[in-house]
Amino acid sequence: MKAVLQYRASPGFRRQVDAAVPEWLDVVVVDEADKEQFVTEMIDADVLLHVLEQVTADVIVNAPRLRLIQKIGIGVNTIDLDTAKAQDVAVCNMPGTNSQAVAEMTLTLMLGALRRVSYFDPRMRAGEGWTADIEAFDGLGEIAGRTVGLVGYGDVARILAPILAAMGASVQYTATAPKPDAIAEWRDLSCLLAEADIVSLHLPLNGETEKLMDAAAIASMKRGAVLINTARGGLVDEAALVDALRSGQLRAAGLDVVTVEPAPAGNPLFEMSNVVVMPHIAWLTPETLDRSLGIAFDNCQRIRDGEELQFRVV
Repeated sequence: MKAVLQYRASPGFRRQVDAAVPEWLDVVVVDEADKEQFVTEMIDADVLLHVLEQVTADVIVNAPRLRLIQKIGIGVNTIDLDTAKAQDVAVCNMPGTNSQAVAEMTLTLMLGALRRVSYFDPRMRAGEGWTADIEAFDGLGEIAGRTVGLVGYGDVARILAPILAAMGASVQYTATAPKPDAIAEWRDLSCLLAEADIVSLHLPLNGETEKLMDAAAIASMKRGAVLINTARGGLVDEAALVDALRSGQLRAAGLDVVTVEPAPAGNPLFEMSNVVVMPHIAWLTPETLDRSLGIAFDNCQRIRDGEELQFRVV
């Protein structure tokens, strides 16, 4: 049985794969940039271990032995689900495996944005740390005493809420309905945007949530608020975000995701000193990978043995 992992895997990740893979499964790792090798390897692949690269209809149709697309993570917006269903290819994800890592990165971005890390770090490295624009100090702040609004209340938000509360924040959340066990105060989206000093996005990307944070939504936020996104870049209208950061409507942003990924140079967000950016690696820790590989290889065995799959989406 053969599985293809399409990812620019680090040496450590490859060692984790080698240590965890069962002897009956052949795992081939293909760099995302090597499109030709990927096409070749998929011809006789039974399983695709999918991370970020788009799984298009062509990928699925041209893999005649493919039986399972296993998402390493949660979001399946990068997979052509209709074609997978039509070709009788199962699609599974793995909710909860990366929640701790994403929660910790979300907190990191909140702190980085409030403390202007992206402004002070390069100045310090250039020997100019003590000559910063004195107005920059007026833009610093703490989480304590602020209202943090969590848009969505899944596993990541559930981890964050008590941590933020322990740090002295007032925590609000919005979801399709109030959660009886939530350690936060429910608000509808419009109220949360108007009241929160920090708004953090924790939603899947779909037809209902695409550009949820458009120009009108951003304009409705408290002036000087901070926007954090560790979910999906498509949740935010980037042009509107740039305008809001330039005008001072928003104080800062912390982003692990952007609309176009891999992100090319020239995105105006990358030139802004009040934006902290990371390359969609909130999920990526050795601990997350251990949990993920366990589920992935278990589902490979279930496909082999004709058993019910874990976390099946299609």
